[in-house]
Amino acid sequence: MKIEDWTIQLKKGTLEYCILLLIRETPCYGYEIVSKLSEWPIVSAKESTVYPLLKRLQKEGLLGSFWQDTVEGLPPRKYYSITDEGNRSLDMMSGEWDSLTRTLTDIRNKQVRKGP
Repeated sequence: MKIEDWTIQLKKGTLEYCILLLIRETPCYGYEIVSKLSEWPIVSAKESTVYPLLKRLQKEGLLGSFWQDTVEGLPPRKYYSITDEGNRSLDMMSGEWDSLTRTLTDIRNKQVRKGP
């Protein structure tokens, strides 16, 4: 098994969760989300991945959007914000994430104590 393939699959499953977490506190525009994700290499993603995901999350009602003018005559930016439905989904995802990480930690710790 290639670790890169495994990492890609892991990343696919967590990217939506990461985006909702980032947007929960403050609305963000697409490139801003890409930039924020790049702070954590394991979940960094290209624009070609993030923009379709934002569109899908909006279609599912988890995100809303609005246009905001920029300074210095730059084109307006489309900002994404989390909806009430998005917050409910994020809360459920957080519960599932916490359960998963506790389980993985427990399994890993039992295997370490057990030894080879």
